[in-house]
Amino acid sequence: LSNHLFICLFSSLPGSQGGSVARAILEGKDFSVRAVTRDVTRPSALALKELGAEVVKCDLNDQESLKGILKGAYGTFLVTNFWDDFNKEKEVKQWLQVFKFSGYEGKMVADASKQLGLKHVVYSGLENVKKLTKGKLEVKHFDGKGEVEEYFWSIGVPMTSVRISAYFENFLNIWKPVKASDGDYYNLMLPMKDIPMDGISVADIGPAVASIFRSPEEFLGKAVGLSAEALTVQQYADILSKTLGKVVKDSKITPEAYEKLGFPGAKEMADMMRFYHMKPDRDVQLTHKLNPKVKSFSQFVSENKDAFKDL
Repeated sequence: LSNHLFICLFSSLPGSQGGSVARAILEGKDFSVRAVTRDVTRPSALALKELGAEVVKCDLNDQESLKGILKGAYGTFLVTNFWDDFNKEKEVKQWLQVFKFSGYEGKMVADASKQLGLKHVVYSGLENVKKLTKGKLEVKHFDGKGEVEEYFWSIGVPMTSVRISAYFENFLNIWKPVKASDGDYYNLMLPMKDIPMDGISVADIGPAVASIFRSPEEFLGKAVGLSAEALTVQQYADILSKTLGKVVKDSKITPEAYEKLGFPGAKEMADMMRFYHMKPDRDVQLTHKLNPKVKSFSQFVSENKDAFKDL
């Protein structure tokens, strides 16, 4: 193939964004894929190899190694994972050296993309909430990605940022309905008031990103918000009730009560929901255009009923 699209899969897990993008591009057969990961022995990496990707390990601190991997590439997809180490500073260091952050890896990726003349970088970004709200809210896993976005723009890398909605997959674990103490029903503990919250399945991100790569003239230099649909917590609860045969309700928990729940990241999640109250730009219509097979929440729950069998 004359075009090579190298996909960087950092901290990739089975079903992750990077894996979803790689699979979608491999299915299209118009680009070849080089998947770059920290651990080439992971099942997710081995699965991509079986699908036809070249899977390689790379030390991002080695500039020549990095350039060797990116040389000849048409473009790259980059994703960082704050939650692996629950550390915003590490995420920023992973991609750039700027202001107080001393890491070199990201700056090297950005600079290498610029120096080698990559035609299109797609970065899995998010808004810099702290900057947008003038410090009123701090959502570190958003802010870190926002700072990375800003660096790529500032050095003139030809880039599209894809800003992903809340994962439907969150309902299988951290947002799974909780049995109410005062009755035979379950609560969804999401402090969203009655404001619709955008969502999407991780598996549906890949085809949308692949479409963006195939239409650079339309998306270069833009931030694209991806969402399958936007539903209120009560609507999410109603779908869960109907599909699972259990009574699921909106707990009506407030952000103030949520951040006092005490689990790691509770304040972070509460501030994220406060930011969602501001309705960040996510484009349902465009997402369906980019991926006509994008699943609704109802379809997602139907396909994952087994994950709720312990309710």
